[in-house]
Amino acid sequence: MKLYFGNAVTTATTLMILALLGFIGWSVFNRANIPYWGRRSAVLLVFGLVVCCFAAARDGLDKTIQHAIDGSCAPGLFPLVSVPTIVGCVGALLIIIAAIATPIAKTQKMREVWFYVMSGGAVLKIVTMEIARILL
Repeated sequence: MKLYFGNAVTTATTLMILALLGFIGWSVFNRANIPYWGRRSAVLLVFGLVVCCFAAARDGLDKTIQHAIDGSCAPGLFPLVSVPTIVGCVGALLIIIAAIATPIAKTQKMREVWFYVMSGGAVLKIVTMEIARILL
């Protein structure tokens, strides 16, 4: 339990991850009733960025980067070059591509597809990081 509810940042991150996954799941489940996928993608993008910032703070990514640059502090939870950080970058790339493509898309059907790409990137990042944290 300490892994997910050990302090305020960890607890907030856990609750926000659950909310983000719930939002994605609810959107997929109710996809027939959603008229505007661009709005949904914007919410996913903004809230996903907030969750990502909290998760980076929780895992000490800033300390890992500072340690790699000048060694003035102990590194964070994951090394700079590791499976979680590399997969996190790939997930972020999917999210960025979808965020750029969504407003360009001409139809709601294509915006829906880009929402799924963005969701896939977010879920990829979440699953990878959480499995890596459990394995540590």
